[in-house]
Amino acid sequence: MFSKGQLLFGVVFFVAFVIAMIYAYRKDANLHKTFYKDNYKILLGFILFIAILFAIKIFFKR
Repeated sequence: MFSKGQLLFGVVFFVAFVIAMIYAYRKDANLHKTFYKDNYKILLGFILFIAILFAIKIFFKR
């Protein structure tokens, strides 16, 4: 399916990407606390919207 080199590249890329994301988040953590302090409300809104779409789909499927 994948060669040994492709798997090695995928693992190395994943590890490097996670390390870069952790570094970037820690670098901007104070900035995020200042400007994005109520962002959980937006996440809850998206989850509620998706739940409503699934409810509509199930309701009209019957």
